[in-house]
Amino acid sequence: MVGAGFRAYQKTEVATADPKKLVILCYEGAIFSLRKAKAKYYAQEYEAKAKAVQNALDILNELRGALNFEKGGEIARNLESLYVYWTQQIIKADLNRDPRGFDPVISMLEEIKSALEEAYYGQREGQTLPLPLGDPAHPPADKAVPGCPAGYAK
Repeated sequence: MVGAGFRAYQKTEVATADPKKLVILCYEGAIFSLRKAKAKYYAQEYEAKAKAVQNALDILNELRGALNFEKGGEIARNLESLYVYWTQQIIKADLNRDPRGFDPVISMLEEIKSALEEAYYGQREGQTLPLPLGDPAHPPADKAVPGCPAGYAK
């Protein structure tokens, strides 16, 4: 019962969030998914690892599709380049069976997410969002990735 209530809260959180907050939530979801993929790889749970990798790729695809090149100009073009690069790096790491290859992508996602949080929430470095996103370093088994609309489809 609690799980269903929590999922309903998450869906409401996403459905009512402003677009800037959704971007932050998507970054959080991508980070969460890549950490989960690493954990599942080391646990030799390859199907769960594949789902987590696919979820991270889906989130990056959602972010890329949401770019507005008219309003965003150079920033949107730079973000698109990053999303393409991250996608390539994730695929490369997965194909090479090298979960450490996710680390540079995770670091860059965290860095940009932190800057977005500071711009949106006015937070200082090192603070985290007060959102019920769980602990990405220890993702729950077989749970949807919270925080991004793409995560609810998994």
